[in-house]
Formats: sequence, C-alpha cells, structure tokens
Amino acid sequence: MGFLFQGPSCLLRHIFKTVSKLKIAIQKSGRLKDDSLKLLKQCGISIDNGKDQLKAEASNFPLEVYYLRNSDIPKYVQDGIVNLGIIGENVLYETESQLEVISKLNFSKCRVSLAVPKDIDVADINYFEGKKIATSYPNTLARYFSEYGIETRVHKISGSVEIAPNIGLADAICDIVSTGSTLFKNGLKETNVILKSEAVLVEEPNPTAEIRLLIDKLNFRIRAVLRAKTSKYILMNVPNEKISDVAALLPVLKSPTILPLAKEGWSSLHTVIDENDFWEVIDQLKDAGAEGILVAPIEKIIE
Repeated sequence: MGFLFQGPSCLLRHIFKTVSKLKIAIQKSGRLKDDSLKLLKQCGISIDNGKDQLKAEASNFPLEVYYLRNSDIPKYVQDGIVNLGIIGENVLYETESQLEVISKLNFSKCRVSLAVPKDIDVADINYFEGKKIATSYPNTLARYFSEYGIETRVHKISGSVEIAPNIGLADAICDIVSTGSTLFKNGLKETNVILKSEAVLVEEPNPTAEIRLLIDKLNFRIRAVLRAKTSKYILMNVPNEKISDVAALLPVLKSPTILPLAKEGWSSLHTVIDENDFWEVIDQLKDAGAEGILVAPIEKIIE
C-alpha cells in the first residue's frame, strides 16, 4: 500500500493551521485604558499586559489587544488593521468617523464644552462671535458654531488647553469636561455643552464570517456585564393573596419567580429589576404587602 504525499507546503499548512484571533484596540494609557481592561476582565478574559507592551494576548479567548493613541484608533479600525476599538464618542465625532457603534459601554463619561474665565458673564451663544477659542476639537467646534452662524478664531492646541485664557492666547476654550474640577482650578467655568460622550465599542467595516462570530461572542459577554451593572436581584416575602398586586408593580425581565415559604399562606417572590426603577416602587411594594425585601448585586445577566 502506498501513501499519498501532499508536498511540504500542504503538510505545514495542515500542521500549523492558524486560528483567527479578534484584534481590539484600546487607549494605551489613562482611565479609558483601565476601564477597558476592567470590562474585558469582567467578561472572563485574561490579558497578560506587561509593562510598556503595545500588544498583548488573551490566555483564554482568541483575542489580541493593541494599545494605541486615542486619536489613532478610528483609523486602525476603519482600515481593518484591528477588528474592534474602544473609543470615546467625542473622538469619533471629531474625526467624523463613519464606524458602526455596536455597544455603548457606560463608562468614561464626559462632555465637550465651552468654558470662559469665571468672571465673564456669558448671556447667550452670541458672546462667542469673533472670540479666540483654544481647543483640541476644532471640527466639533466648527460644526457647533456653524449651526448658529457664528464665526470665531480657533487656535488648535494639544494638551493644557485650560491655560490658554490665562496667558492671553484665547478668550475661551473648548475641551472635554468630566467633573469640572480642572476648569475650576484654572479659573474657568463651563458655559455650553456641545456634546455628551461615553466609551463605545466600534467594529471594522465588513468583517469576515469567522471574525463576525468572534465579535458577536465578545459583544454577548459585554452586554451581559453591562446589563448586570444596572440591575439588582430582589427577594421579598408576600402574602399569597397579595402576589398579583405586588407582581403588577414590578418592571421585570419576564415574570417573577414565586416559591412557597414554610409559613402557610406566604410565598417568596424573586425577580430582577433596574436599580432606578426599584427606588421608584419601593413604597408601593410595601403598601401592597411585601415584607423582608432583600436587594443583591448581579454579576452577569444572560438573555
């Protein structure tokens, strides 16, 4: 009996068949990086990100993480160099990116705002007509003022925008604001909110079928984590004759779970509820007959 020899190249391809890996870009430093890695960890993905690495691999998921400058991430995703990116909406808006947002991530929230020295009285948007404004967001600023037909002189600078009015470079600034403490420390006050932003997950145009499966798998995990963060698991004891009244007050995933208690005539009602909704109905639940209400955090919600 003979053997069919396929040639060295075929043999090597068979032995070293590569498995596709999902490539995701995140900010290489700062709070957005930390929050992104925390989210991946909550999704059960372990990243070995040693000091000063520009690329790291997951040990338990087909994923590579690229650490890039924030402003470079949209281009890397658009060109298909990476499949996914975690980026602030403010950067997408400034770069006029057409990338598809597949999940809002509910962290790194901020706003792009105008600010002036705190002793300046700004009555309305017309104050900025002809003014010098320092910013790292010239495109965002231009689009905002074009809506009002206002012309300004824009000084594009990177970093330390807040100091511009103090050194006479500008009359006002346009920059990202989180708590407002940096503005306060530099003698400035926020006047106009141009754009509200948070971290989002964006994907490359036209991913392959294999990459699409991995994207969907990761996004499934992300949605499970995010849903759990805004939900609580609640348990309460309810007289049997009051169950329908109590259940009617609960905005739940589907319907509550009801278990009989050892005490005759009583049941334990279990459900998941949005934390904000819970505080709206707590008094109503008590008035409807619920007792011994317990609230517990949820790690994941799989829908």
